[in-house]
Amino acid sequence: MTRLALITGITGQDGSYLAELLLSKEYIVYGVIRRHSSIHTERIDHIYNKLRLLYGDMTDQTSIQNVFNTIKSEHIVDDIEVLEVYNLAAQSHVKVSFEVPEYTGQVDALGTLRLLESIMKSPLRPVIRYYQASTSELFGDVVETPQNEQTPFNPQSPYAIAKMYSYWITKNYRTSYGLYACNGILFNHTGPRRGETFVCRKTSIAVAKIMRNKQDVLQLGNLDAKRDFGSAEEYVEGMWRMMQLDEPTDMVLCSEVMKSVREIVEICFGAFGKQVVWKGSGLDEVGEVDGVVRVVVNEKYFRPAEVNLLIGDCSYAKQMLGWVPGRTAEDIFTQMVTYDYEHC
Repeated sequence: MTRLALITGITGQDGSYLAELLLSKEYIVYGVIRRHSSIHTERIDHIYNKLRLLYGDMTDQTSIQNVFNTIKSEHIVDDIEVLEVYNLAAQSHVKVSFEVPEYTGQVDALGTLRLLESIMKSPLRPVIRYYQASTSELFGDVVETPQNEQTPFNPQSPYAIAKMYSYWITKNYRTSYGLYACNGILFNHTGPRRGETFVCRKTSIAVAKIMRNKQDVLQLGNLDAKRDFGSAEEYVEGMWRMMQLDEPTDMVLCSEVMKSVREIVEICFGAFGKQVVWKGSGLDEVGEVDGVVRVVVNEKYFRPAEVNLLIGDCSYAKQMLGWVPGRTAEDIFTQMVTYDYEHC
């Protein structure tokens, strides 16, 4: 029997790590990619020839249906043990979602609906299991700490609100139609493949360039924002384990440890034996390294509605999956800044 997987967002950080994991488990892996005038497959170039990539777009229902039609044409349904569909495609930058709210809704909310509808109409439906990439941003302005599967949602951005629609429509298709569908509520997870505009990777790249004398200053927004950070490689393992359960469920994956943006900066400079000395406050706060200002606050990087802290409780995942986060934030950010120092 053949085990298949389909990954939307396969060219992203999580998609690339997940594709590697599934290939190691001998899945036939399909990926949905968008048509660009330039090539954006750098995260999967090393496994490119092992993947089956199909053009599609979460804003285009016909292209999504065609993806399932193509998979169906290449296999006999009775020979398929499972087709695991991982929906990782998204406009996932929270700050950008305030600038392109309609597009964010089209991709992150209605894109999920289009994908679920395509699954329901596909002859492959009996063998399909569906994973929806949810987010800790659903908790937003938190009503309790730490956050787990029972914590009420209080989203604070167009991104989080679109993802809340995806969360509930996934649950609705599970309860209404008996579809094997689960939500992974993942807290922040990162690594060297993280997009360069996200604050953790922006910081590691800037610190690496500063240490290479290729950049003078790192500009950041809210230094006091605190997040629960984990390793993307470990979290995709959690995604896969969720899909192996006999019954679908929704589950938090997290590290249960918070770090502030300020602490991320300190870890990255600390990887080179440097200490950050903070002076001033508010918009006038700066971080000095060896007596030179290397970090400044720029109000353009603040969100219109800020989420100050997120920290999870993954007791349920530990119990159900035997999944335990292993790498610390110090390990992860040291790896990132070291990688960026070698490649910048």
